Amino acid sequence: MSSGARSHTAPPPADRPPVSLPRLAEMKAKGEPIAMITAYDYPSAKVAEEAGADVVLVGDSAANVVLGYSGTEAVTLEEMIVLGKAVRRGLRTPLMVGDMPMGSYESSNELAIQNAQRLVKETGCQTVKLEAGGISVERARAIVRSGIPVMGHVGLTPQTATALGGYKAQGKTAQSAIQLCEDALALQAVGCFAIVFEAVPAAISEAIVEKLEVPVIGIGAGPAPAGQVLVFHDLLGITTGRMAKFVKRYANVHDEMVGGVRTYIEEVRTHHFPEPDHVYGVEPAELAEFRRYLDQESLTSAKAWDWEPLP
Repeated sequence: MSSGARSHTAPPPADRPPVSLPRLAEMKAKGEPIAMITAYDYPSAKVAEEAGADVVLVGDSAANVVLGYSGTEAVTLEEMIVLGKAVRRGLRTPLMVGDMPMGSYESSNELAIQNAQRLVKETGCQTVKLEAGGISVERARAIVRSGIPVMGHVGLTPQTATALGGYKAQGKTAQSAIQLCEDALALQAVGCFAIVFEAVPAAISEAIVEKLEVPVIGIGAGPAPAGQVLVFHDLLGITTGRMAKFVKRYANVHDEMVGGVRTYIEEVRTHHFPEPDHVYGVEPAELAEFRRYLDQESLTSAKAWDWEPLP
């Protein structure tokens, strides 16, 4: 059976409590998989909420899938805040994570704290996410000490993909796997509550996960992580073209949307829309009175539009 034809499970209880950081730690300890998904606006947030997601990331992947940029490095903090506000309005239960875009945290601890605070205060997200190890470890430490929980991100880090040699798997050599492990351990040591592993060989991911106490969320990192994340538009088939190896499509929404819009355009052009069910009526007496008004001779003369311009 294809994924598109797979039966859907029952929705989660409507009264389930909000997901918290202790709840994520509990899920990891009990071996309960953590389901994380991205969202970028009110409708996608509502879908994530109703589907039962545990964590929702307002990812800088919005740059590509929503804003049309060629890479994530182009999106600004102001754009992320606008998107985050919309997502917050659609969420009740999932933990909300705000992605800090490129340029919003690298230059100093002070800038990192300031922008993390903006993201939390202005969007309502409970936590923020930073990419990479290195200097990002110190920035993560500073933000955590300021009172804001931080999710780390290692492996393929799109904001610095050029330095990594492009969008490709990381940790495929012993030396790069060692660096990945050290970055993950450093992020855990400074207080990150979870770490995303992106595009990491499954065997490397599994070995490092065993060394970590915090939940790892995988995206192209095999089954060992405590949870998985995919981009909303990718898993639903809204984005088109070549997809990363780790993407699995669970629907083909793009073709459905194109088909729906095409049918609408055809019906407009062939005078099949609007139909009687889509128009408003008016009482005959009111219509007759209005038509008598339109039939007045004065309406067809220039005097009907007699006006004086303002001085």
